[in-house]
Amino acid sequence: MQGDYMHSNLFNVTDQDFEEKVLQSSLPVIVDFTAQWCPPCHALSPVFARLSEEYIGKLRFAKMDVDEQPDVPIALRVQAMPTLILFRDGKEVSRVVGPHPARLKQILDRALSELVAL
Repeated sequence: MQGDYMHSNLFNVTDQDFEEKVLQSSLPVIVDFTAQWCPPCHALSPVFARLSEEYIGKLRFAKMDVDEQPDVPIALRVQAMPTLILFRDGKEVSRVVGPHPARLKQILDRALSELVAL
């Protein structure tokens, strides 16, 4: 997995800290399940990083390498990369499979509008 990120809104997550960092987060968390060997994952990475800066204070962004951290992806039935899953209040609320930046932004905006409506 690539090194440390420039700000705390984009972070790596492991099988060991997934529950704490994602499921117990007070903010919704979008997790990018990725792999080093995956060209579409590399193409999506700068978009994911840019979105993480855009949504600071509203959503958190995590990356999980499925080869280095296989337990959570298997439990969540992640079968293709990239898979992006949005979690809110410890539950999966949306999933995008493949490098679809426009669709990802729609899902994030919809999740935020639903939070405001609560």
